[in-house]
Amino acid sequence: MNFPMSVSDKKLKVAVIGAGNMALEHIRAFKDIAQVEIVGIFSRTKEKAAKLAAEYAIPLVCESIEELYEKTKADLVLVTVFETAMLDTALKSLDYPWQVFLEKPPGYNLEQALQIQAKAKSKGKEVLVGLNRRCLSSTMGVHKVLQNSPSKRFVYIADQQDLATARHFNHPEIVVKNWMYANSIHTIDYLTHFCRGEIESVTPLHKWEPDKTFVLLAQIKYTSGDEGLYHGVWSGPGPWAVTVQTPEDRWELRPLEKALHQKRGERKLTELTINDWDVSFKPGFRLQAQKVFDFCQDTTKREDVATLDSALQTMKIINKIFSI
Repeated sequence: MNFPMSVSDKKLKVAVIGAGNMALEHIRAFKDIAQVEIVGIFSRTKEKAAKLAAEYAIPLVCESIEELYEKTKADLVLVTVFETAMLDTALKSLDYPWQVFLEKPPGYNLEQALQIQAKAKSKGKEVLVGLNRRCLSSTMGVHKVLQNSPSKRFVYIADQQDLATARHFNHPEIVVKNWMYANSIHTIDYLTHFCRGEIESVTPLHKWEPDKTFVLLAQIKYTSGDEGLYHGVWSGPGPWAVTVQTPEDRWELRPLEKALHQKRGERKLTELTINDWDVSFKPGFRLQAQKVFDFCQDTTKREDVATLDSALQTMKIINKIFSI
C-alpha cells in the first residue's frame, strides 16, 4: 500500500513538548517531511531535551511553553508528555495560536479530556490527537475495502492488560487506576474508527472490579446497526487483535500491524502488503505526521485526522465499559 506525499511548498514550523520515546518517534516522522522544520523543544527534563536537540538538529531548547512559542512562533506543537502532566500541559498550550497535537491519551481519564475539550472550544480550536493505529497500513487497507460497503459491520476487540505489570514498570498509581484510558484506548479506538453512526448503547456483560477482574466483556451498539464486542483479559495472557466482519468479508488484525482478508465462500486468507513507512518508522507515525501536516496546510481536510472530539467518543465508550 502506497500513501500520497504532500505537494505543498509551504514550510511548517513544528515545536515539541516532552523529550521521551514518543517525542523521539514523532520527531523522526515529522522530519521525514521535506516541508517541516522542527524549530524548538521544551521538557521539564532539560538534559533529555538537549540530547534530542543535538541528535536531530533542533535549534532551540527552551525553559517553558511560553518561551517555546515566543521564540519559535511555531505553527504546530506536539505535546508528548506523560499522562500525569497532560492536563496542565495541554491547557497551557492552548493559550498560544499554534495548532495543538496531543499524544494519547488526552488526559489520564475522561474528566481530564473533557476539561481540555472545554478550553479548546472556548478558544475556538480544533485539537488533534495521536491515535496512530488509525494510520497503520493494515487499518487503512481494511477501511479502504469497507468504505463503500453498506453492509452491517461487527467489530470484535481482543484486549489484554495487567495492572500488576503496569505497577511493575513504575507507572504512577493514578495512571494504573485509569489504565484503560492509558492503554486500552489503543484497541477500543477501533470501534470509533470502524463503526458508523452514533453510540446507541454500551452494555457491560461483566462487572468491572479493579485488581479482581479476569475477563471483561461489553457489547456496543450503534444507530447504524453496526455492533462491537469488547473482550478484555485483565489477569491472564492474550493477544491484541481486531476482527471486522461483514456478510461479504472478514478482516483480522493480529498483530494490529498485520491484516488478513477472507472473502465469503473462500477459505484462503490474503495478507495485505504493508507500507514501508510502517517498517521504517514506529507503525502509523509517518502517515499520521503526513495527515497532521496536510491538515495544518488546509484545515478542510479535518476528516483525515484524529481530533479530540473523536478521541472523546472512544473515551466515553471506555468510561461506560468500566463503569463501577
